[in-house]
Amino acid sequence: MDKSQVKWLYISVGFSLAVLVVILILTINENTLSYLTKINPWFLLLAFLTHLLTMCFWAMRVKTMSGSLGYRVGFWYSLNLVFANLLASAITPAQAGGEPVRVHELYKANIPLGDATAVVIMERVLDGIALAGLAAFAMIFLTDQWKSLGSISEIMVFITWIFVVGCLFLFYLAIRRPDVVKRVVARCTVWLTRKWENSRVEALQNRADKEIDNFQGATIKFVHTAKWGLVLGMIFTLLYWVSEIVTASLILMGLGQPPLFLESFVIQLILAILMMIPLTPGSSGIAEVGATTMYALFIPASVVGIFVVLWRIVLYYFNIALGILSSIIIVRREARNSLNEKT
Repeated sequence: MDKSQVKWLYISVGFSLAVLVVILILTINENTLSYLTKINPWFLLLAFLTHLLTMCFWAMRVKTMSGSLGYRVGFWYSLNLVFANLLASAITPAQAGGEPVRVHELYKANIPLGDATAVVIMERVLDGIALAGLAAFAMIFLTDQWKSLGSISEIMVFITWIFVVGCLFLFYLAIRRPDVVKRVVARCTVWLTRKWENSRVEALQNRADKEIDNFQGATIKFVHTAKWGLVLGMIFTLLYWVSEIVTASLILMGLGQPPLFLESFVIQLILAILMMIPLTPGSSGIAEVGATTMYALFIPASVVGIFVVLWRIVLYYFNIALGILSSIIIVRREARNSLNEKT
């Protein structure tokens, strides 16, 4: 990690810790100790293992979608790729930093940049479709749970649908009108490389045009000849989100609380949508406050702060630890490859 990334990591973690401390101060009371005596560590361990299973579903999505385009990417390589993505996601708004990391690692696995970009963008599209579908399912079959959260739930659903429509429009534009995308990229390139030599700018634009063509070709391949990659990708996407949602219920059970499967299903969907809005690095603060506000409607105030702390440890701080471990593995791999090239 460079100094800039370390700085943003400190900012993200620091902001999250500050918010968690405030939440604990506001929620801990004389009843908290009695709730802590009811903690079941096995459910908390199961929450960590379920979160790891979630990452495995993500890795399988990367593996199968890459395989449907004709590229062989191993499961363990895909899993390490996902872990590396987690660290970048933790320090960027809307977790957007993870996409370039995944593209880079797929490129290192001998997948052309355009095809790697197609896989990663298609992942985002599948996430949006899955969230919209799960939200629609919840609105139809979990009406009481939606109503118990007030008008914010409806707002989040509309935001999800807008997000999905936007993704599908950009997806359509990249396939049907690559010339428009090329013009936009060319203008951005000229603006960002004003001090470069003309030959370097031209070479970069030619490379960008080539990769846009590769992306279009890979996307068309997904739709026409690699449909099984999209089907399996959607299956693993749904498994990913369901597993991630269940993790919160396991933490509740670890604290001696009812699992609130249906309520958690709705709340975690809303939080997932909120965390896609680019407001703070790694959605620090937003996730903590949102979870506290909504879960306080269903569990005692004296335990809600502890729950949110454990929830963020499993889904945020654990991610950072996995990301750092993955980064070390990648650095050692690159150093080894560089040494082999010299010899």
